[in-house]
Amino acid sequence: MMQVESAEPVIDAQLAVALDALLAENSVTRAAARLHTSPAAMSRTLARLRRVLQDPLLVRAGQTMVPTPRAEALREEAAALVRGLGALLSPGTGVDPASLRTTFTLQAADLVGAALAPGLLRLARREAPGVAFRLRAEEWEGGPALRLGRIDLEVGAIDHVDPETRVEDLVELRMTAAVRPGHPLTRAPLTAAGLAAAEHVAVSRRGRFTGPLDTALAEQGLSRRVSVVLPGHLAAMTLAARSDLVCLVPVSLPGEPPSPLTDDATTLGLRLLDIPLRLPPVRIGMAWHPRHAADGAHHWLRGAVRRVLKGVAEQMS
Repeated sequence: MMQVESAEPVIDAQLAVALDALLAENSVTRAAARLHTSPAAMSRTLARLRRVLQDPLLVRAGQTMVPTPRAEALREEAAALVRGLGALLSPGTGVDPASLRTTFTLQAADLVGAALAPGLLRLARREAPGVAFRLRAEEWEGGPALRLGRIDLEVGAIDHVDPETRVEDLVELRMTAAVRPGHPLTRAPLTAAGLAAAEHVAVSRRGRFTGPLDTALAEQGLSRRVSVVLPGHLAAMTLAARSDLVCLVPVSLPGEPPSPLTDDATTLGLRLLDIPLRLPPVRIGMAWHPRHAADGAHHWLRGAVRRVLKGVAEQMS
């Protein structure tokens, strides 16, 4: 005679929650109130639990109900199961940063990376000592690095992301002309003609000699001479500090806290001169893949980057 295999039991999380409430309250009425349901519905659930567990669980003793030995044995196990379900189904942003043991990979230009690293390290030492950071150059710019999980976060001028990528603007900056102390341009207020007449170092990962400054100068009938193009701002600022070349450095808008992106120019002793031309603002943001949107560890990372670039981290230290 062919045997019919019994079906596997169906796991019902609501039954576990009801069992926990009944065993904690020893009362159908109080368990119903705890779970915001009716006593009649809770009575039906108790009947179902009795069938599933093949035990009465709660029995009448005068005006009260008392647990059976099986119910007593199940009480702690049911409570632990419900606590575990609550942790499993709670939002992932509730992570304790101090418990993190991970390495985050960020993609950023050299100037952004140099601005981020000190602040991120200070925050990590204070809040998440088990976290380390890996900063990569922009070799994957315009590629699917976020989608493929090669990087956790991209920080900088975000203008080339995949359609599903999440983007948050963080700060808006303006460009200034940076020169060494004693540079001829520091002897009088900077003019468009004086800026055009100076020798410049441009920054471009693609080796381009022109940019927004050239467009603004052309509108005044002016052009500048770019003597060298470098791939990063740090090298350009170092060269400007050792020569008469002019480089561009981002600074905060008037009334905003100082930007950490200006710190290296200050360390090099560069003088920052306001440019008397209308230049487009520089917007710095961060981008991440939706797979990390609700991840607690990534939520802490995004908050840390946000605080560092907005100057909040320094105010808290």
